[in-house]
Amino acid sequence: MILEVKLAEVSDASLIHDLMIKAFMEYKDATPPSSALEETVESISTALKENEKGLIAYVDEKPVGMVRFQFVDKGLYFYRLSVIPEKQGKGIAKKILTSLENYAKNQRIPALLCKVRLTVPKNIQLYRSIGYTIDNEEVIHRGNDIHIKVVSMRKKIR
Repeated sequence: MILEVKLAEVSDASLIHDLMIKAFMEYKDATPPSSALEETVESISTALKENEKGLIAYVDEKPVGMVRFQFVDKGLYFYRLSVIPEKQGKGIAKKILTSLENYAKNQRIPALLCKVRLTVPKNIQLYRSIGYTIDNEEVIHRGNDIHIKVVSMRKKIR
C-alpha cells in the first residue's frame, strides 16, 4: 500500500465533496445530522478560492480521504477530516493528520485546532491518541433550537 498526501487544488472540489459525503453518511441519522452533508461542490470550490486549503490522501493513486483547513489567529484550524468507509481503521486519518502537522511546521504554525462532537467519542479518542488535548467544551447553536455539544482540541507543534 502506497499512501500519498497531496495539497488540494480548486479543481479538486468535486473530489473533496465526494470523499466527504461518503465519510459523513454515517452521521446522517445523528441529532442533528452533520452539516457536512449539506455542503455542495460549489460551496467547497468557493471556499478553496478564498481562504481554505485541503489535503487529499491517495492509496495506490486512488483518493481515499481528505481534510480541509484554514489559518486562524491561534494556529491552523482543520475540519471535515474524512476517510471513505471501506478504508477506515487503517491509519489513514492519522497519516493525513501527520501530513497536516508537517505542513503546519513548514509554515511555522504553533498549533493544530479542531472541534469534535461530544457524541462521537471515537473521534475524540483518535485525536487524543496522537497528542491532542481538550481545551474546552462548548455548545454550538445552529438555529431552529439546534444545539451541538463539542470539545475544542489542540495539538502544539514543535
